[in-house]
Amino acid sequence: MDIDLTYGKGLLRAIGGVTITYGEREWMDTTPRALGAWALEYQRFSSTLRAVGGVEITYRRWSSLPRTVGQWTCEHRRSRLESIGPYALGHDQVGRVSAVGPLQIFYGRGGSEPTRAQLQDDESLTDELLLILFLVLFWQKQTWDAYYQAQR
Repeated sequence: MDIDLTYGKGLLRAIGGVTITYGEREWMDTTPRALGAWALEYQRFSSTLRAVGGVEITYRRWSSLPRTVGQWTCEHRRSRLESIGPYALGHDQVGRVSAVGPLQIFYGRGGSEPTRAQLQDDESLTDELLLILFLVLFWQKQTWDAYYQAQR
């Protein structure tokens, strides 16, 4: 099953048929506010994602590395996210996330923007996989944005 990752004005707008919405002033604040019907909650005065719908996210102390997503533990190696619960992450030679559990992620536009995901064996995109895919893409973009800001 192919899952399109739709962009508009440089922002990820949809994963499959699930819309990602932004605040009214998206030209100033590019922080997503909802994934479909799930509200995204952030730490006060921060872009650190605290919850998606009813799923709470915790982080390592003094770090942006996630420790838990709901009931799942996150595993890291050298400050790189390796798994979220039962979903292992694969990375390519450039360091981009290339797989999330049964999902393969494909990139376009010079390799920086993920354009689609593909599920193995005709599986369907469950809410669980949608959540994990969104989080992985969200955190990857935050990491890249921080890196490019530091290079200026």
